[in-house]
Amino acid sequence: MIAAQALLETKMLLRNGEQLLLTVIIPTLLLVLFSTVDVVDTGEGETVDFLAPGILALAVMSTAFTGQAIATGFERRYGVLKRLASSPLPRWGLMTAKTLSVLVTEVLQVILVAVIALALGWSPQGDPVSVFLLLLLGTAAFSGLGLLMAGTLKAEATLAAANLVFLLLLVGGGVVVPLDKFPPAAQDVLGLLPISALSEGLRDVLQHGTGVPWGDLGILTAWAVAGLAAAGRFFRWE
Repeated sequence: MIAAQALLETKMLLRNGEQLLLTVIIPTLLLVLFSTVDVVDTGEGETVDFLAPGILALAVMSTAFTGQAIATGFERRYGVLKRLASSPLPRWGLMTAKTLSVLVTEVLQVILVAVIALALGWSPQGDPVSVFLLLLLGTAAFSGLGLLMAGTLKAEATLAAANLVFLLLLVGGGVVVPLDKFPPAAQDVLGLLPISALSEGLRDVLQHGTGVPWGDLGILTAWAVAGLAAAGRFFRWE
């Protein structure tokens, strides 16, 4: 039942034009645009080496947080979640299916972004295990926050808030603009955001070839635990 529901969730996501815009088109356009046009000073090295990790982080956020929050919010509004909750599929099974759908979509995103980045001259380094841990914890953190938003706000409020957060974190989360371009006081705050921890962690590994980014993993773990716990406590099915 979980596998069937996960397949259905994935198909619905990939057929949704707005979801495709968030999960595929926007990250791809940003990667190509900022890699080929000198708009932002990304420091030493190839621009694509700086951008690719940030775009991977953006892809995770767009699927696990923005897309999931909007889709789940409207499912809740139209009573879809209530009906599914009364089906033989248990509630934990439904959440598991949604998580699997997010993971499948992210795998496709990572492959697409990696292929485009490699075509643009990207030279990734580092340990694949560290990259996997960062992506996994980033997914958990953003999923918890997305479900919390979808389960507590009205659908229209979720739509507006999720898109607003997406835009704000795109600009201030170290995705395309280096955090060192912001004032020192702002850097300390922005560095604690999940998108900053994910993008900077991926950049440390993939661009600079450093070891396990324990600090960034710790931040993502804290967000994941807090977000998932809050979502489990406050999520309303109706």
